[in-house]
Amino acid sequence: MDSTRPATTPAPSPTPALSQAPAPGHAPGQAQTLARRRVGLVGLGSIGVTHARVLAELRSEVELVAVSGGADTDLAELGWPRATRADPAEILARGDLDLVVLCGPTPTHAPQALAALRAGRNVVVEKPLALDVAAAQEIAWEAAQSGLLVSVMAQRRLEPQHLDIKRRLDAGELGRPLLGETFVHWHRDDDYYARASWRGRQESGGGSVMNQSVHNIDLLRWFLGAPVEVTAQSATLGHDPAVMSAEDTTVATLRFVSGALGVVVSSTAVLPGDPACLTLRTSTGTIELTHDKVTRWDLPGVPPPPDTPPNGGPAGGAQNPAAIGLAGHRAQWRDILDALREDRPPAVDVTDGVKTVRLLCAIYSAAATGRAVQLHPEP
Repeated sequence: MDSTRPATTPAPSPTPALSQAPAPGHAPGQAQTLARRRVGLVGLGSIGVTHARVLAELRSEVELVAVSGGADTDLAELGWPRATRADPAEILARGDLDLVVLCGPTPTHAPQALAALRAGRNVVVEKPLALDVAAAQEIAWEAAQSGLLVSVMAQRRLEPQHLDIKRRLDAGELGRPLLGETFVHWHRDDDYYARASWRGRQESGGGSVMNQSVHNIDLLRWFLGAPVEVTAQSATLGHDPAVMSAEDTTVATLRFVSGALGVVVSSTAVLPGDPACLTLRTSTGTIELTHDKVTRWDLPGVPPPPDTPPNGGPAGGAQNPAAIGLAGHRAQWRDILDALREDRPPAVDVTDGVKTVRLLCAIYSAAATGRAVQLHPEP
C-alpha cells in the first residue's frame, strides 16, 4: 500500500464533545471510559435494520443517536425511540458521535468512510469496503494516520464453527489445504434489481460477486491465505437487461500462495436458490459448510466443532436477502466494542477489507479481459 499521501489531507477533528473521553481508537496508553458509545447509522435499509436491532441488544454499551434513511421504519420498534433522523452528511459531520455505521448502497461506502474518518469518527462499514482497490487503500491510509478504528462487516468469520476451523487450519491440525470451493447459488428476481438500480450495475458494486458472494469469497481467502492468480468467466444469464447490466453468474478459479487451488461459483440467476456452501479439502479429509452449519466433517480422528445454533432462515439469504439472522453481526459488534475498550485492532480490520476488495476486483478483471490476473502475495 502506498504510504505517502498529500500533506493537505484533512486532520481528524477533536474528541467527540459529549463522550467526555478521548476519541475511541486513540493512541495506546490513553485513558478509557465506560460511557456508552454514541453511534450514528447511515442507511436504514434491511441491513441497517439488522445493525439497529443488534445495537439494541447491546444498549448497555451503545446508544443509537441518529439514523438516515428508512423513513417508513419505526425506530421505537427497533428499540431506539429517542434516535433522531438526519441526512447522511449531517450524521458524518456530527462531533458528538464515537462511531458511525455505514449501511448504504455500495458506491457510498468509500466516500462516507473517508468523510467520517476525517471528522474523527471510528467507522463500521458494511461489505465491501469500496468499489476498487485504490479507494480501499485510501481508507486504510486515513485510518492509519488518524489512529481510528475501521471494521468491515465480515460476520461469517466470527461464527463459532468458522473460528474453530480457522484456528485448527492455522495450527496444522486439519492437514494441508489442497482445494477450496464455494458455491453461492441464489435467486434474485428482476424486481429486486428494479427497486434499487445500483444493484444491477457493475460500476456501482452490483452483480453477484460483489453484492451476494462477497462473504463466502472472504471466508475462502481467510481460510486458505493470499491468492496469487485468478481466472474467471462471467455472464448475465437470468435477468432482464433493462434492470441488470452487471453479471449475475460468475465462475472463477484461484491459486493461493500455499499452492492450494480454489473455485468460486456465484449466481443470482438460479432457481429456486440454495444455501451458500463452502468446501475445504485437505491432505487428511474434507469439510463442508452449508450456510451456518458444518454438514460434512470427514477428518478421521479429528472431532468436529460443537453444534452451533442457526444464524439465519432455512435458506440463509438464498431467496430472501433479509434471511440472515443476527448472530454473526452480534458477534462482530461484540468484538468491535471490546476492541475499542481494550485499545486493540478489531478481528476484521480495514486491511482485511482491502484484501477482499483486491480479490473481488481481480475476479472482475479476469472475467472482463479473459486473462489470468497475477496478484503479488499479500504482506
